[in-house]
Amino acid sequence: MSTEHWNARESQAWRGLLDAQRLVREQVERDLARETDLSPQDYTVLVALTEAPEGRMRPTDLAAAISWEKSRLSNHAVRMEKRGLVSREGYRGDGRGSVVAVTDAGRAAIRSAAPLHRAHVRKYFLDALTAEQQEALIDISASLIRHVTAAGRAEGAADA
Repeated sequence: MSTEHWNARESQAWRGLLDAQRLVREQVERDLARETDLSPQDYTVLVALTEAPEGRMRPTDLAAAISWEKSRLSNHAVRMEKRGLVSREGYRGDGRGSVVAVTDAGRAAIRSAAPLHRAHVRKYFLDALTAEQQEALIDISASLIRHVTAAGRAEGAADA
């Protein structure tokens, strides 16, 4: 790994990625929160649950799927449960664990919010890019994911 300083173009590429991602995400989240009763965090949890088999996941798996700490998920799930969006139930496989499950109200909320979310992503992200830029971004994203995943595996192997 090189520890040399980066040049202006490299800095511009890095900061541009961070700024664009932050601005687009914040605007999409702001618009969605204004139009629905869902916070960005609610939406994230509901998407993961509605994509899971039977709309249920063990908390550890759900936290990993959305890149949250288990304590953050636990606290947020309590708030969502109070609003009727999710329920926490015993795990069918054994008596020790639990699952977070999407409720009918949670399904209704995500069904209402998803088209709005897609429209905002289109407005602030997809419509700003040509088809060629979208293809380039797909390629760039895949390259970054492969690179970071491989580096993480290599570091994990070196630590073992």
